[in-house]
Amino acid sequence: MDGGHGLRQPMSPATSASAVVPQQRQMQLHHHSARPAIADLFTLYLGMNSKQRAEDPSRESSNKLQKRVTALNRDLPPRDEQFISDYEQLRMQFPDQEQLQAVTESVLISFVLQCSSHAPRSEFLLFATRCLCARGHLRWDSLLPYLLNAVSSVEAPVGQGVPVTSGGPVTPSSSVITMPNAPNFHPSNPASPLSVMNTIGSPTQSGIDQPAGANVSPIKAAEFSSSAQLGAAARGDQSRRGVEIGYLHHLSCRILLAGLESNLKPATHAVIFQHMVNWLVNWDRPHNMDEADAMPTWRLEKPLHEWMHLCLDVIWILVNEEKCQIPFYELVRCNLQFLENIPDDEALVSIIMEIHRRRDMVCMHMQMLDQHLHCPTFATHRFLSQSYPSIAGESVTNLRYSPITYPSVLGEPLHGEDLANSIPKGGLDWERALRCLRHALRTTPSPDWWRRVLLVAPCYRLQPQPSSTPGAVFSPDMIGEAVADRTIELLRLTNSETQCWQDWLLFADIFFFLMKSGCIDFLDFVDKLASRVTNSDQQILRSNHVTWLLAQIIRIEIVMNTLSSDPRKVETTRKIISFHKEDKTLDANNIGPQSILLDFISSSQTLRIWSFNTSIREHLNSDQLQKGKQIDEWWKQMTKASGERMIDFTNLDERATGMFWVLSFTMAQPACEAVMNWFTSAGMADLIQGPNMQPNERIMMMRETYPLSMSLLSGLSINLCLKLAFQLEETIFLGQAVPSIAMVETYVRLLLITPHSLFRPHFTTLTQRSPSILSKSGVSLLLLEILNYRLLPLYSGVELQKRGVATQVLFFWSWSAPKQALSPKKVGTCKALMYDVTKIISMIKGKRGEHRLFRLAENLCMNLILSLKDFFFVKKELKGPTEFTETLNRITIISLAITIKTRGIAEVEHMIYLQPLLEQIMATSQHTWSEKTLRYFPPLIRDFLMGRMDKRGQAIQAWQQAETTVINQCNQLLSPSAEPNYVMTYLSHSFPQHRQYLCAGAWMLMNGHLEINSANLARVLREFSPEEVTANIYTMVDVLLHHIQFEVQRGHLAQDLLSKAITNLSFFIWTHELLPLDILLLALIDRDDDPYALRLVISLLEKPELQQRVKAFCSSRSPEHWLKNQHPKRVELQKALGNHLSWKDRYPPFFDDIAARLLPVIPLIIYRLIENDATDIADRVLAFYSSLLAFHPLRFTFVRDILAYFYGHLPIKLIGRILNLLGVSTKTPFSESFAKYLVSSNSSVCPPPEYFANLLLNLVNNVIPPLSSKSKSNPADTTRSTFNKHHVSSQPGGIGNNDGQRAFYQNQDPGSYTQLVLETAAIEILSLPVSAAQIVSSLVQIIAHVQAMLIQSNSGQGMSGGLGQSSGLPTSPSGGGAEPAGSNQTNSAASGINATNFVSRSGYSSQQLSVLMIQACGLLLAQLPPEFHMQLYSEAARVIKDCWWLADSSRPIKELDSAVGYALLDPTWASQDNTSTAIGNIVALLHSFFSNLPQEWLESTHTVIKHLRPVNSVAMLRIAFRILGPLLPRLAFARPLFMKTLALLFNVLGDVFGKNSQVPNPVEASEITDIIDFLHHAVMYEGQGGPVQSTSKPKLEILTLCGKVIEILRPDVQHLLSHLKTDPNCSIYAATHPKLVQNTS
Repeated sequence: MDGGHGLRQPMSPATSASAVVPQQRQMQLHHHSARPAIADLFTLYLGMNSKQRAEDPSRESSNKLQKRVTALNRDLPPRDEQFISDYEQLRMQFPDQEQLQAVTESVLISFVLQCSSHAPRSEFLLFATRCLCARGHLRWDSLLPYLLNAVSSVEAPVGQGVPVTSGGPVTPSSSVITMPNAPNFHPSNPASPLSVMNTIGSPTQSGIDQPAGANVSPIKAAEFSSSAQLGAAARGDQSRRGVEIGYLHHLSCRILLAGLESNLKPATHAVIFQHMVNWLVNWDRPHNMDEADAMPTWRLEKPLHEWMHLCLDVIWILVNEEKCQIPFYELVRCNLQFLENIPDDEALVSIIMEIHRRRDMVCMHMQMLDQHLHCPTFATHRFLSQSYPSIAGESVTNLRYSPITYPSVLGEPLHGEDLANSIPKGGLDWERALRCLRHALRTTPSPDWWRRVLLVAPCYRLQPQPSSTPGAVFSPDMIGEAVADRTIELLRLTNSETQCWQDWLLFADIFFFLMKSGCIDFLDFVDKLASRVTNSDQQILRSNHVTWLLAQIIRIEIVMNTLSSDPRKVETTRKIISFHKEDKTLDANNIGPQSILLDFISSSQTLRIWSFNTSIREHLNSDQLQKGKQIDEWWKQMTKASGERMIDFTNLDERATGMFWVLSFTMAQPACEAVMNWFTSAGMADLIQGPNMQPNERIMMMRETYPLSMSLLSGLSINLCLKLAFQLEETIFLGQAVPSIAMVETYVRLLLITPHSLFRPHFTTLTQRSPSILSKSGVSLLLLEILNYRLLPLYSGVELQKRGVATQVLFFWSWSAPKQALSPKKVGTCKALMYDVTKIISMIKGKRGEHRLFRLAENLCMNLILSLKDFFFVKKELKGPTEFTETLNRITIISLAITIKTRGIAEVEHMIYLQPLLEQIMATSQHTWSEKTLRYFPPLIRDFLMGRMDKRGQAIQAWQQAETTVINQCNQLLSPSAEPNYVMTYLSHSFPQHRQYLCAGAWMLMNGHLEINSANLARVLREFSPEEVTANIYTMVDVLLHHIQFEVQRGHLAQDLLSKAITNLSFFIWTHELLPLDILLLALIDRDDDPYALRLVISLLEKPELQQRVKAFCSSRSPEHWLKNQHPKRVELQKALGNHLSWKDRYPPFFDDIAARLLPVIPLIIYRLIENDATDIADRVLAFYSSLLAFHPLRFTFVRDILAYFYGHLPIKLIGRILNLLGVSTKTPFSESFAKYLVSSNSSVCPPPEYFANLLLNLVNNVIPPLSSKSKSNPADTTRSTFNKHHVSSQPGGIGNNDGQRAFYQNQDPGSYTQLVLETAAIEILSLPVSAAQIVSSLVQIIAHVQAMLIQSNSGQGMSGGLGQSSGLPTSPSGGGAEPAGSNQTNSAASGINATNFVSRSGYSSQQLSVLMIQACGLLLAQLPPEFHMQLYSEAARVIKDCWWLADSSRPIKELDSAVGYALLDPTWASQDNTSTAIGNIVALLHSFFSNLPQEWLESTHTVIKHLRPVNSVAMLRIAFRILGPLLPRLAFARPLFMKTLALLFNVLGDVFGKNSQVPNPVEASEITDIIDFLHHAVMYEGQGGPVQSTSKPKLEILTLCGKVIEILRPDVQHLLSHLKTDPNCSIYAATHPKLVQNTS
């Protein structure tokens, strides 16, 4: 869409500041001795005496002036032919010819301004100008800019001259041309000559006139006395002044035309072009008067008509392709095409139409096919947006996020609050915005996404905003419309008897969140909803769901204020009451909790409204008020029976559950108290004294009770959930007693049930309530346990689908009052939580004895780092070393490697900061990775790490040097007879460099069969800081591995040495529990290049002691902890964590366990085993620990990532073992036939096309946003939505959930159902035992012929006979370029497909489904590793090149052009008349694919063009440009990639138009003017780094590149691209480029 254009302002020329003539020089020219003589000479030949010259002829009437022109004058001036000889005689009298030239220019221009309305004198001045320039006495390149600047001075309003720093008022522009520093140039304006041209397609900005004192024109007022006189006359007669300006333009144009007959410099051409455009754009603006005094109309008089034609003549000469003095692209991007008051002039209309035609051709190259269908699916962890330019670092964190943009026709993304508010209802952009919002309401993206894209509704803003918010793309009207549509949609689903209670619960959570944040105008929403219910074509309101929905928000402050004080409160209340729907048919014997809730909710809401305001009570239903008393009576009976308001929540029947739900809406506080009483009803108990506790220490602990079930919590009002969460936090974190596990579990469940309304970043929220809370004993431990073992998926799920380095932190608001623009604070989800935990780690890693808290925080940080699915900073600033431990630094490298290899680098900024980030991480780490590990790393990380020196040899040498001292110390400390007091002596007097070898020394003593004092060793290790213990582990691992190798070389058996090592390690880990097992395992796998390290790891994992601990852990817990409602049993601290971690700690554990600490470690062990080709052992480990990995919070992500990371290197057996981790039978929505193809005996046979078609159909039904609203326009949409729900729940291996949507807690990883479906499809593709080439070929063939396939399916013909062209498709290039039905390729691609009901299963028409399958295929392929991308490019190029009419060189060029035009239509439009083509579908597939790719993976996009080369026709050339052109907005941020792509496009152009190209039918360069214009636009777009602006200029590097590659082209094509060079003598861009002008001056 195009941005609007504001009022046009007076415009003036632009030259560089250095071209301004100094004031001293002006005075010299004015007082030069030659000036009077030259002026007299001109006076003589003009027939003017000195008196006439002193007066202003403009004071005479036009009639008198005409008489003076035509009257007989006895004193006739000399013949014109004598002028040049007289001037040359005069010229000989003055030696300084340069000064004389400047004086002559000044005098000549002064007479041009005076005499432009006098016909004979104008003719003489034109003659004199020609002669003087022809003889070399004047230079056109100096005179013409001087003249145009003077004309602008005369045109400027009274008291206002030519401004110094801008070309007139500030208006959007696309030009970059500035005048060079030339001493002969006298214009005074340093701004761009084209600076007044409008940015193409972007919203205009209002112009601001410069102050009057800005006039520094070199032409003095005394020189041009007529100028001031003209101004005075204009105040009396504006019409006459306009005519006189027209005469001045007329004469100026004639002089310009004369000048254009000679060879002018490019900079002069630029100045002339800019002025001509300015004059035409402002033709209807009255001169020398204010806007307020402007005449309502401006009559087009004959002189004005003539000068406009002359202006057009000048422009046509400049842009004429034979000379190409100005590229036509400058017209394409100027604002001449946006004239609001176009005169009735054929010539002007013709040029405007030609500009639009050329502009439309450029637009075609810039827009993706079916771009209007590109919409967030919320199925990926990020959404790539083009909203913001490249901004470095975290500085952009407070910018808003744009999930969609409204791309202008020339590619620039448009966004902002003003733009969103200006989008008309019913338009394509409106529908696209609503499509995104409706899909978001169905798929429930994170709260952060909503906060980023929405604004507080204007009615709730505390004060007017000073300016519009740039990132906003959805107006309050849009969100209100979408929420109303979703409400009606759910009503229709409910009426169709589809089970959708879960849908209502999810929708209520989002609705509450949006309403409380002030994003929805409550009054407007009620109006919209009431209107839809009233205008519904059927009785849609059959239940009380709407009343229940509104009851959720009725206690929100803005809603209460509206209903109590707004002038429309009575009307609004009536509408709310009108939604009440009484169900008189309730079966008393079969009433569930939902039915009771919906039956009583009207009375509950009525009671609430009754309390707001007395003036609205009369409108309430008294029966509902009476019914509300039943709730109170029920509550009294319950409390009386239970006593003290304590209800047994484990024995509530369905009626009691329903009534308690109703109570939560009516009386939230008593309900909250009842729940809290339930948890305290069991009383308190003293914590059992542990071995390390002091006798006088006493800790009170709540006795256990049962946690509240998810089914009970799900029906509670959100208001009660908020109160309850607050009270539980108060008791759990701020109370004096240790809370019960049941209380903590219930608190966790509340957060999981309402992830939008209740989500809070805990560190921030708790410290705001009590700044010293984390220093309280046990609070930090409990909080970290909750985060690590319960809420980690919640934080990951809330992580935004984001773009850029800058938007990586979730922001949290205090919602006490709506904020103006929802300004966020820097706290939040995974990355912010990682930073918070890192602070704890950095504070205690050097503190003695803090092992339990440190290891828990470190384990949580491991999980957080491995859960991040996007690029991240280890610190918020890229300064200084990381605060990570050595272990976390190593895991960070692994996590980055997995992310980059499996998901790519999302943004240009990420790629820029990757190297500094790696340097920051490795600055404090000495670790090096093995060659086998590096082999699988992505190249960006592998290349950085390859050069690192392995310092293990130095570490071993250091150990050998210290070994004697260390062994001596160990003998004194660890001998059985060692004194306990020596422990403190050792701690106080040993050197730090020796303490890191303590465990190594102990191991050496044990290896020598010496008994050691385990008590002393345990005490020392406990007194060490956690950092020292970690260093001991890493050092001990290196020493023992070195020792094993040394002993093997001495002839000992490796198996005996390993057995002995395992025994010694068991002493540390199991016998005396001296060291943390997880860190030891990580240290060993990091030495996988040692032949014995992984063998030790496997031996440790197979130890019975560990197996028993894992078995005990799994048997006492459930992976789906939210479903476990049994009485919790607390494990003793020492049994859960061992001696080392539980030493002096007294706070009991809740969920922590040694086995649970292995959850982030086991997957890393699997990675390392696969890297070392030990896939059988990896399979065995997975078999051992599959039950434990069921507790992994992100095991789905682990499966997806490991399949992608090692794609092509995993045996099918191991793939099956990995897939078993997902619980394939019940949890993951795999395709029905997937298992059959996974275990196929013939692994070389690719699944049939029907399998892949069904895979894409599943994505269309569950991932791709529906095309239209379910509540409007298309009744079939409801059928489609209903079908989707049944289809999803009934398919084999599906959800197994009766409701259409799963709650977040049922799908915590990957986070949403759309993500689950998309990632499952990717997992299927990655698991198939066939090559990527076979898979991609099948997908591409389906897409190439998708419409024919669907037409046959819909007609019931089946697909087994092939995907041939249907009778409705054209068979000739002129009809769309479709392939004939007999194509062998088509038949082979379709074999095996038989799905006669394929279209009906989608709920779409065949036309709609075909384009959505293209989008789904592009989205799916973008999720797969780069191996698939290469195959896609190869296969797409093959399909295009195999097109029969492209390969036919005998066809006329015009016919091929027509065919390409049809073939490259949007499939959306082509499908409507069944003219889709393989080429159009494939290009649309590539564009859908590109739009979902991360920035890094865009680097391979040029491969498809390489496969198309050599290009041998203009038709193929257009296809190549059509494929890559729309990538321009994203490539513009990455210059190396842009330059690479631009060079490729020039080379492709050279294939057809090269000097040595062998094209069968040579084509004129004029046939590709659209490509020429597009290349100009591409260069300018990259120069700006985004949408072309007024300051845009080509980058010097790009001009240099273009200048080189242009040389391969034919001379006629080079001529059209001559301005894309660095030669100032042929390029207007080079001649006006600041750097080049500076170098040449």
